[in-house]
Amino acid sequence: METTATSPASQTPSVWAPPRLSMRWWPVFQRNLLVWRKLAIPSLIGNIAEPLMWLVAFGYGMGALVGQVNYGGTQVPYILFLASGSICMSAMNAASFEALYSAFSRMHVQRTWDGIMNAPIGLDDIVLSEMLWAGFKSLFTVTAILCVMLALGISHSPKLVVAWFVLAGAGVMFSCIALIFNALAKGYDFFTYYFTLVLTPMMFLSGVFFPLEQLPEAVRAVTAWLPLTNAVDLVRPLFMDQWPRDALRHGLVLLVYTVGSFWVALALTRRRFNS
Repeated sequence: METTATSPASQTPSVWAPPRLSMRWWPVFQRNLLVWRKLAIPSLIGNIAEPLMWLVAFGYGMGALVGQVNYGGTQVPYILFLASGSICMSAMNAASFEALYSAFSRMHVQRTWDGIMNAPIGLDDIVLSEMLWAGFKSLFTVTAILCVMLALGISHSPKLVVAWFVLAGAGVMFSCIALIFNALAKGYDFFTYYFTLVLTPMMFLSGVFFPLEQLPEAVRAVTAWLPLTNAVDLVRPLFMDQWPRDALRHGLVLLVYTVGSFWVALALTRRRFNS
């Protein structure tokens, strides 16, 4: 009987194969939670201090000069306009930081991922857990900021409950995007490119600080498809006790970014561990 030899390369699944996921991500998530509990209070202070300084400095300082801005044909207080955008920015920054620096430490520096994979837990489950964990950290941050905004009386809209779920999804989305760069990084310095060339321009071109109508039409055509822009367009009307326009389109954009980024991040992480 003749047997056909199969090369090792042909037996190795493609890094772009569909995710192989199971509930084994949960113990990894629990492990991160138990470690983080020891630093929960300092983490909370560190995560909400900067966005609250932005809110106070620009919202009350510049807001006193600007007064109101035109949003969708309606004049709204600048502090409300800024708060509804800056909380999306906070979700982006918190998720990105966790999925970059903290995940890279566990993956490359501490070799925690290698130790976990000695148990019956696959790399796909670890990446899923890191994505959900970064999303949780982001949600923790925006919940604290949202409570402060409620205390300051910036908004008391009942639709903030819906905004909370949108912000949760935005945190997961940005964690997926950040995990792509985590898979490519050779050291912490690599993340400077992501913050400088991706997050900072998006922060200023997504309608967080001023209406997008102030931008040239060609720029608006590009910014309309940025992930932060679509998150802001969903959250801001909810702060104003309105339902967002084109909610389906904005939601689909966020979903495509989330699924696509997770798949790319997973493929690049597989390639890194296979090399």
